[in-house]
Amino acid sequence: MNGLKTMALMVTLTLMLVFIGGLLGGKTGMTFALIMAFGMNFLTYWFSDKIVLRMYRAQVVSEAEAPELYGIVRRLAHRAGLPMPRVCIMNEDQPNAFATGRNPNHGTVAVTTGIMRILSREELEGVIAHELAHIKNRDILVSTVAATIAGAISYLAQMAQWAMIFGGRGHDDEEGSNPIAALVMMIVGPIAAMLVQMAISRAREYGADEVGAEIAGNPLHLAGALKKLHMASQRVHMDANPATSHLFIVNPLSGGGILKLFSTHPPIEERIARLEARAYRR
Repeated sequence: MNGLKTMALMVTLTLMLVFIGGLLGGKTGMTFALIMAFGMNFLTYWFSDKIVLRMYRAQVVSEAEAPELYGIVRRLAHRAGLPMPRVCIMNEDQPNAFATGRNPNHGTVAVTTGIMRILSREELEGVIAHELAHIKNRDILVSTVAATIAGAISYLAQMAQWAMIFGGRGHDDEEGSNPIAALVMMIVGPIAAMLVQMAISRAREYGADEVGAEIAGNPLHLAGALKKLHMASQRVHMDANPATSHLFIVNPLSGGGILKLFSTHPPIEERIARLEARAYRR
């Protein structure tokens, strides 16, 4: 069900990009939007993992440097039928973790020093299993493409805004170029794109929780870890980039109220409830 929902949302994002490109520039705008999306997806596909690891100063560690962590990752990767991913550690107090890599053969699991301090071995296994599930499900690629298309929509809206400010509409007579509709989409388009992107991210989190629970062997391990991580993330600040917050197992950015609408993660209470229900059905 999550897979079908994600596919539908991805199609929605793509159609939004083409539609907004057409409103802002007719056929030329549609072509430009598609070319820009292709170019951005190409770059993010090949280089997004390197960029995010460098952004958080994640250091690759060997088995000799982190034997327990390395052993957990290797055992769970074998259970999941995955190649051994790279193992990285971030020197961050906030307990958190993420996975990256364009496919299972280029996967990376990164954890913070904070997460290794507060979780038990079983809870850490639940977290690692969740991240391996993202790699197994190729969620990183899906999330990257979604973020890129959403970013392209926002970029088109910004370009149109500057063009209108400086009187740069040279194709008003082109079919599909409607100034009033374009003005509306300049405002609504980026917000709608962001909401769709968030929905994709939330669907992938639920999927990774389910598959991760199977890999770890006990859903309660991940449920217990999520409780600790959620409470700690509210107290311990992390200088995280909002563009990469969807990668982490819990949202590294604290916020409530209306900000929850724009959260990249589903409610932590719902995730825990699903995992506990799954455990009791066994």
